[in-house]
Amino acid sequence: MSILEIIKYGSPILTKKAETIKYIDKDIEDLAQKMIQTMWAAPGIGLSAPQVNRSTSLITVDLSLGENKNDLFILINPELLNKEGEIIQEESCLSIPEIQEKVIRPFRVVIKGIDLRGKEKIIEAEEILARVFCHEIDHINGKLFIDHLSLLKKNLIKKKLKKMIEKREL
Repeated sequence: MSILEIIKYGSPILTKKAETIKYIDKDIEDLAQKMIQTMWAAPGIGLSAPQVNRSTSLITVDLSLGENKNDLFILINPELLNKEGEIIQEESCLSIPEIQEKVIRPFRVVIKGIDLRGKEKIIEAEEILARVFCHEIDHINGKLFIDHLSLLKKNLIKKKLKKMIEKREL
């Protein structure tokens, strides 16, 4: 299985709403499998199609990093149905390496998506799993985790990222 390139901060695809998937075909199935391999290799616990340069509404999530097949989620056209509570935790992103910041996310979420067989899935998640689902759904909607920070903090990070891009460190 091939590992895909993870697109970094500064690429326009990361700030664009991904296209809805209308049909599950071999291309989507192959993309999902490559995304899983890429996520595990990074290593990461979540990945969205825009992060591998595909403007497609597809995410993969696996808190076990490939250790437990029951922890793997592949969702097409995921959406947040409900959220409850708040939790502040440090967050990072494969597309924004070397940056970690505390972000407020819902403690509990209910999300809806479609699996690779075309079956609708409703998933209730709490804590870290809820956070990862929110993070990846944000990617599908063209948002980055730094978009949840205060304007001051966001601007400081953007300056740092711009310098990293100029020095070709990103």
